[in-house]
Amino acid sequence: MSYGDAQKIADKKNLDLVKIAPMAKPPVCRIMDYGKYRFEQEKREKEARKNQHIVDIKEVRLGLNTDIGDFNTKVRHAARFLGDGDKVKVSIRFRGRELGHPEIGYDSMRRFAEACSEFSIVERPAKMEGRTMMMFLSPKPVK
Repeated sequence: MSYGDAQKIADKKNLDLVKIAPMAKPPVCRIMDYGKYRFEQEKREKEARKNQHIVDIKEVRLGLNTDIGDFNTKVRHAARFLGDGDKVKVSIRFRGRELGHPEIGYDSMRRFAEACSEFSIVERPAKMEGRTMMMFLSPKPVK
């Protein structure tokens, strides 16, 4: 059908002539209410954005000499963050002579990962970067 004929039919029905595939030979068009189409499309996009969950990265800082009470408190904080669906970055900052004993930091990180193992998986294992040791935990996938 020619463009002119299609436009006349669209004008009679008080609708718009919209090119669906303009690069095709011949171009494909549709007769529709374009305003209503755009409104419904925006409504679907808005609904999709509303149902989206943005994952944040929360940080828990340990010390090399963190005692058991503080350690358990930090595990509870990490559990709350992971329960909310956020990722957790666990870090230890080495100061002064502590830098000579990274094995103590690895041991703390291992204990922390074991304490959080029921509700998290280790996304990135403990690794030294300068004076800081970091490990990333992510929530276990819901089955």
